[in-house]
Amino acid sequence: MNVLITGAGRGIGLAFVQYYIKQGARVWACYRSDASSLREIDNDNLTLVKWDIAADQSNHAPDVFPSKLDLLINNAGVYGPNKEQGQNLENIEPESMLSVFTVNCVGPLRVVQQLKDRVIAAKGKIVNISSKMGSIEENSSGGCYAYRASKVALVMVSKSMAIDLAPSGVRVLTLHPGWVRTDMTSHQGLISVDESVAGMAGIIRNIDQYSPGTFVKFNGVVIPY
Repeated sequence: MNVLITGAGRGIGLAFVQYYIKQGARVWACYRSDASSLREIDNDNLTLVKWDIAADQSNHAPDVFPSKLDLLINNAGVYGPNKEQGQNLENIEPESMLSVFTVNCVGPLRVVQQLKDRVIAAKGKIVNISSKMGSIEENSSGGCYAYRASKVALVMVSKSMAIDLAPSGVRVLTLHPGWVRTDMTSHQGLISVDESVAGMAGIIRNIDQYSPGTFVKFNGVVIPY
């Protein structure tokens, strides 16, 4: 099984790498700048790839990727400016909106554009990691303009991918990892990265139980858009 994971240098992405390595998969772990934690994994099935999905060069996939990909996990993402000081109605700036949108929505789209033929060759799976904060119906607290907008956009992009790639035998889902104890949440989340990844991996294994592009929480609960 060939698995490619973006944003693999830490947090949820790193936990995905560790999980699939333990499952005996061949893993291509993509990171933007810091691979120190990945380098601690001593396994011949792991290939490290420096790939900034938000940079212009992301339009050209690295040559080290295999010709067939069974699973592509678009995990790379950013929160953007501080919630209270930089993402409220009074001070959110266009530059912040565009920067976060480029990483969280355009980045995964670029990745799929470059790698879809390899996923199609394997009739594989694509999983886009969004957030429940990208659900319009679930938004009851407002704020977080850049992050919310980028994640809801990713849900829509993922749905379109699911429809467009279904005739080629590729299955696509959007996943919410839960409120996870990572750097992004200042380690204040409710669940560990291992619990989150184990839950999402179970959903990925049973992807045929969901209609194309469904937005699913790590515990299997479908999230309304």
